[in-house]
Amino acid sequence: MADTLSKNRYHVFLIKPSKYDDDGYVISWSRGVITSNSLACINALTEDVRDREVLGPDVDVVIHCYDEMVQPIPVKKLCRDLKKTGERGILCLVGVQTNQYARAVDMAREFRSNGIPAMIGGFHVSGSIEMLPDLPPEIKEASDEGITLVAGEVEVRWPQLLKDAYEGNLEPIYNFVNDKPALENVVPPFLPNRHLKSFMTPSSSVDAGRGCPFHCSFCTIINIQGNDMRGRSADDIEKLLRISLAQGIDHIFITDDNFARHKHWEEIVDRIIYLKEEKGLGFVLQIQVDTVAHKIPNFIEKLTRAGCRRVFIGLETVNPDNLKATGKYQNQLKEYRVMLQKWHEYGALTYAGYIIGFPGDTYESIMRDVEFLKRELPLDFAEFFIMTPLPGSKDHQGHYLAKVPMEADTNLYDTMHVCMKHPKMSNEELMRAYDDAWKSFYSNDHMMTLMKRHKNRGKRRRVMLSLVWFCNSVFVEGIHPLLGGFIRMKGRRNRRPGFPRENALIYYPKRFFELIGSLFALLALVLKLCWLWNCAAKAANAGYMDEATTPVVQPPKPERKLIPVGAAS
Repeated sequence: MADTLSKNRYHVFLIKPSKYDDDGYVISWSRGVITSNSLACINALTEDVRDREVLGPDVDVVIHCYDEMVQPIPVKKLCRDLKKTGERGILCLVGVQTNQYARAVDMAREFRSNGIPAMIGGFHVSGSIEMLPDLPPEIKEASDEGITLVAGEVEVRWPQLLKDAYEGNLEPIYNFVNDKPALENVVPPFLPNRHLKSFMTPSSSVDAGRGCPFHCSFCTIINIQGNDMRGRSADDIEKLLRISLAQGIDHIFITDDNFARHKHWEEIVDRIIYLKEEKGLGFVLQIQVDTVAHKIPNFIEKLTRAGCRRVFIGLETVNPDNLKATGKYQNQLKEYRVMLQKWHEYGALTYAGYIIGFPGDTYESIMRDVEFLKRELPLDFAEFFIMTPLPGSKDHQGHYLAKVPMEADTNLYDTMHVCMKHPKMSNEELMRAYDDAWKSFYSNDHMMTLMKRHKNRGKRRRVMLSLVWFCNSVFVEGIHPLLGGFIRMKGRRNRRPGFPRENALIYYPKRFFELIGSLFALLALVLKLCWLWNCAAKAANAGYMDEATTPVVQPPKPERKLIPVGAAS
């Protein structure tokens, strides 16, 4: 191996961008909540390229890894430092979703203005290129400016992409959407511990599988990752788990859109149980599944035995007409309570995505359905989303081809803004329904109910901690929990192009009082939830029961009458 000091250094900047808030400031936190699996995947692949010396034995690949949700990106400093050394590099904007695309392009422009090439990958680029007959304006504009766009999964393509970048041969567009890689024996996702310390609970992530067999019209997964499930092996997962534990990390987020449909889920879970019970290696897991996963024999039992403590469920709605309209036939309303009670019985907290603004919705029907959700179902947490035509979905494709007006600013596609006209509600009415759904579900009375439903002290405490996260995000910071964190960071100069830079004499005092106000609001929220927790503990210990937690009595199956042999049919 060549002496490191004599090698040519090639810098690879891996950045998971954030998005702009409504005032044009980048959303970033002192402490984040959810790590990026896309960043972990590309980081691991880049480390593999470096270790195997793909760019040549005389090239030292230097990796710079950033998650903008918890790490403000010093763009000017990075570019300046690289210029001083006279060395070269490539900017790779990783896992870019539609609402992050505007920020990604702005960052790519800054790097390119300093002579550093840039490429953007992720769901927005992949969905737009795969599902539309021509390049939409924002994609074409970036391509015309010399920004390389990468569609699809890059596991087997990453070495060549970096080689093209190193040799100065990057193409304008790469499209790998129809060339879906097998995941077995591929380098598992990995982020060094130093990149995870800015999260409330440092955790590793892994996509054990990709794709989903269902056909929901609003979903982008099925059109980019496919309907056929592809997965990693139990050996792959064990390797990741052992790497994580070596860093002192025992929380693992299995990011599959639907882990229940992984072809080898049981083999993977059995391996985790073996590591836990035979080798003494304990893990805390969180997963995503569909609403009928509880019908798979031993699925819930084995997963909770393996350490699953949080499960995210694609509930979407309690309105059967909405389910039918979007092709989500697998969701059966009559099964919801049975399913949620079973997860509770085995000790897992349940989180469900819930969509506001289906075509048949009205303000009144939405609020009626939310009350049903609260009263009838023992759901721990609801995550409300405004129905959004995300590029890559059948909904977006249909609207695009029919020339239905949709919001042009990709920054607003965060499921917190209205991006197209609703057939029955004005934009203001839809936003009011969205806001009031959060207020209703997370009212003081219902938050106490959520805690009263758990007799176990530890589970009540976990409910309370998640309530701090949800309520601080929505009611204090005005951000969706999936974009949320704690203690907002802002930079006066780090503002979206087109927004004026505020005068320092105005900005800093205003920012100081804004920060103090949000800290006091967070403290008040914690104190309120502690009081609700104490009140709930008394009721739970007294054997609290409500309609949602009352066990469902299944009707007896009709007795089968035997017909004597020889009798007429």
